[in-house]
Amino acid sequence: MTTLINDTGFLSEDPAQWIPSDHIVDLASDTDPAKLPDLLAGMELVRVDFPSFSDGRGFTLARLIRQHGFQGHLRAKGHVIADQYAMARRSGFDDVEIDDALARRQPEDQWLARADWRGHDYQSRLRGLAA
Repeated sequence: MTTLINDTGFLSEDPAQWIPSDHIVDLASDTDPAKLPDLLAGMELVRVDFPSFSDGRGFTLARLIRQHGFQGHLRAKGHVIADQYAMARRSGFDDVEIDDALARRQPEDQWLARADWRGHDYQSRLRGLAA
């Protein structure tokens, strides 16, 4: 089983559950960005795989997906840790899907502590831009 997380914490229902399977695509973290226009055509849900928490290519891929104009649901799937939640949201992800074992090791309160991802922008704080 898996656990879905967004800014409100652990979700009991998948917000993308009604999307037809032929409008869902799973992308590996090493997906060739040049292929994105073809891969995204007609899709409503894109899930980007994170094979390990130390593989940050998914964040770059998410940004590129949004830059290609994708307006649908974008999900980080795999080994994303709570400390990476703010980066996931700033990269363009709508939510994160992790396995239940990881959710037990990093309970909801750890994710909620990072849910204010706009307010905890390290770069803006450094530049004195954050409120």
